Amino acid sequence: MRDIAVFSGSAHPELAAEVCAHLGVPLSPARVSRFANDCLEVQLQANCRERDVFLIQPLVAPVQEHLVELLLMCDAARGASASRITVVMPHYSYARSDKKDAPRISIGGRLVADLLVASGASRVLAMTLHSPQVHGFFSVPVDHLHALRELAEHFRRYDLSRTTVVSPDLGNAKEAAAFARLLGVQVAAGAKQRFSDDRVQISSVIGEIAGRDVIVLDDEIAKGSTALELLDRLRELGPRTIRIACTHGLFSAGALKRLSAEPDVLEIVCTNTVPVPEGERGDKLRVLSIAPALAEAVRRIHNGESVSALFENPHP
Repeated sequence: MRDIAVFSGSAHPELAAEVCAHLGVPLSPARVSRFANDCLEVQLQANCRERDVFLIQPLVAPVQEHLVELLLMCDAARGASASRITVVMPHYSYARSDKKDAPRISIGGRLVADLLVASGASRVLAMTLHSPQVHGFFSVPVDHLHALRELAEHFRRYDLSRTTVVSPDLGNAKEAAAFARLLGVQVAAGAKQRFSDDRVQISSVIGEIAGRDVIVLDDEIAKGSTALELLDRLRELGPRTIRIACTHGLFSAGALKRLSAEPDVLEIVCTNTVPVPEGERGDKLRVLSIAPALAEAVRRIHNGESVSALFENPHP
């Protein structure tokens, strides 16, 4: 591919390298350094002039460091006369700050979107945003991918004749319903109420669970409090088996260890939108690669082709 330059921040260089391998282009080098006063400095060490530049950086911990790094990368590419700057953001953590649900709080999802555009981003490629309205926070085009096809391909290896996909809450029910259609199975949803970042209550589950093979589907798992609460409600209804799936496996504060310790959880499936350290994976975790999907989206953006066409055929 000509006239394309792909750079990675320090958040997930392994994913960026895999995307470049699928594209058949080199991963261009970038240098991130720190001044004596703790300020970051970024240098893109490849020619950007009149090139189609893609910057790959999920916003993962430490989120603020990686965000500032990404903003500086955008600014560096703009200053180097890039013809177009596409931010490839597999995980947009600030998407959770998407509404004013308490007095005098910031809506970080919109603010960070404005910062990215102000720094030079002319397009954004994201995956499984926390809510649909986050799309509208950006004043530049957003291509929104999801990992449902990759997850569905994994679960098709099992007998799905008695399977129910369960969303932990009604907000994610539409995504769960789309996933259930891909698999040709039933769907159910929990009635969730959130009291704080790590304290939730699920009062009931709407749908058929008894004697069925359950796949719990969420967009991300951070501390795992929602998944653990849902497991308690599901057990009351007598499922046959339980598996857990998500796009973003953040697994903070020992969540993966706690979920893996649940004896009736057979498997935990996530994608590599965010890095999962090898030493923390355990026997139950399966990490699927979304690099082929990201690479194909990058190729289509570069060539001016439809990205939405990626989802027209539900089967891989």
